[in-house]
Amino acid sequence: MRIGGLVDSSAPIEEVVADTQRLAGAGLASAWASQVFGHDTLTLLALVGARVPGIELGTAVVPIQPRHPAMLAAQAATVQSAIGGRLALGVGLSHQVVVEGMWGLGFERPASFLREYLQVLVPMLRGERVDFAGERLRAVSGPLPQVTGATPVYVAALGPVMLQIAGELADGTVTWMTGTKTVATHIVPRITAAAEAAGRAAPRVVVGLPVCVTDDPHAARERIDRALAIYPTLPSYRAMLDREGATSASDIALVGTEEEVAAGISRLADAGATDLTASVIASTAERERTWRLLAELATR
Repeated sequence: MRIGGLVDSSAPIEEVVADTQRLAGAGLASAWASQVFGHDTLTLLALVGARVPGIELGTAVVPIQPRHPAMLAAQAATVQSAIGGRLALGVGLSHQVVVEGMWGLGFERPASFLREYLQVLVPMLRGERVDFAGERLRAVSGPLPQVTGATPVYVAALGPVMLQIAGELADGTVTWMTGTKTVATHIVPRITAAAEAAGRAAPRVVVGLPVCVTDDPHAARERIDRALAIYPTLPSYRAMLDREGATSASDIALVGTEEEVAAGISRLADAGATDLTASVIASTAERERTWRLLAELATR
């Protein structure tokens, strides 16, 4: 299993560059950044990639509603060209409270919208011309920047319908707030079956989880729950926690000694995850221990 880390896309750019350099220097496979309320993540990764060679750079994830798929394809292809083919494009539907309440956009029939969106985005990123007319989207594409190879697209897919769409049309999924048991019994079987039925390669399953190596797991779990308190209130994440039998973010986190966290990562690999994206929420000393362990596991 490949191990990567989540960087804070809302931090100052120099800090994001430094954090990514540390991940790359430690031998981690990838660095992922979310699109929330800070920098534009794709622009940020273009800047980071120009200064940090080697490491894969991913979006986890870019919400699709504010960008037409042709515009997102052009932006992603530009970044891909700028950073030498290292971009992994994670996309998602965001949340109704954000899309309607903050952006003033519609959230009706989100799965149908995603399917149409991917029918434009994915072929364009393969360098194909698109002439598409759906119920929600219309797109006629022009040529994109010349990039060697297609940009892989991963969907933030959690529910059954979303996993079906991701398996059929995309290269895999990027999850959050989804525990190891749910990855094994829900995420991997559904997306794999959908990909197989569509004649596609085995999907990539990138699992984002809080991670903390510590001798005080109680305090670490309290810190994680404070930092991530909003997520259990969002319906899609609440559904994943309920599947896991979990109440809060710390219930699915990988927390404990080096041996305990390493064992948790091993169980995640056995569950079918292809990647772990670690969100390290920790004190300074715990953070150093955590990244040291992750680097050791990543380079074995």
